[in-house]
Amino acid sequence: MISHTLGIIPARGGSKGIPRKNVRPIAGHPLIAWTIDAARRSGCLDRLVVSTEDPEIRAIAGLYGAEALDRPPELARDETTTREVLAQVCQAEGREGTLVVLLQATSPVRRAGLIDRTVAAFRAGDFDSMSTGWMQLQYPPHGVEHRRQDIRSVFVNDGSVIALRAANLREGSLFGRKAGTLVTSREENVDIDEEFDFWLAGQILEKGLAEGWLAAPRLAGWDVGKG
Repeated sequence: MISHTLGIIPARGGSKGIPRKNVRPIAGHPLIAWTIDAARRSGCLDRLVVSTEDPEIRAIAGLYGAEALDRPPELARDETTTREVLAQVCQAEGREGTLVVLLQATSPVRRAGLIDRTVAAFRAGDFDSMSTGWMQLQYPPHGVEHRRQDIRSVFVNDGSVIALRAANLREGSLFGRKAGTLVTSREENVDIDEEFDFWLAGQILEKGLAEGWLAAPRLAGWDVGKG
C-alpha cells in the first residue's frame, strides 16, 4: 500500500551534450529551478529531494526551496542509470510503501497540475508506473508510398513526470509490469539533450509565461498556497 510520496530530481554536475546544463539560466532562472518549482506547487508530494554530487546544484536547490541529498561519486558517472540513482535515494529514505515521482530537470515545461494529474492517474489504475509523453507518428522508410491515415503512432516517454512504485526498483525495474501512459500537450514534451532543445525550451517557457499558463519559479520561503 502506498503511504508516502517522494519527489526525486536527479541532477549531476557533469554533462557532455550541454556543459553545466542543470544550472544554466533559461527564461531567467537556472534550468533545474523550473522543475523544483513545479514540484513545490504540487499538492501530492510529501517530500522533495534533489539528488546531486555538485555543490552549485546543491546551493541552487536550497535557494529555490528543495532539499539536496548527496549522491556518491560512483553514481554520478555517464554510465549510471536513473534506476540506480532512485534506488539510492529510496534506500536513504528508508520507508516502505513509497511512491516515487521522478522529475527530470531536463524537461522544464510542465503545465499547472501535471504532477498531480500523473499521480492521480497512477492511483486510479493501480499501475506500477505512470509516465507522461506524446504519441509519435511512425513513418515508413523514404520511398515507400503510404497514406497518412495508415501511419501508426507509438508512445514516447518525455521524462517530465514518471510516478512509480519504489518496489519496482528493488525488483530491478523502473516501470514495473503494469506501465501506464499519460499523453500531455506538445509544449510539455521538450526534453533537453542538445543546444537546439535548450533554445526551444526557452521559447516555450517564455511563451507560457506570457500567456499565463506557466508561473516563474520563486525562491525558498514563499508560500505556494498564497501564490
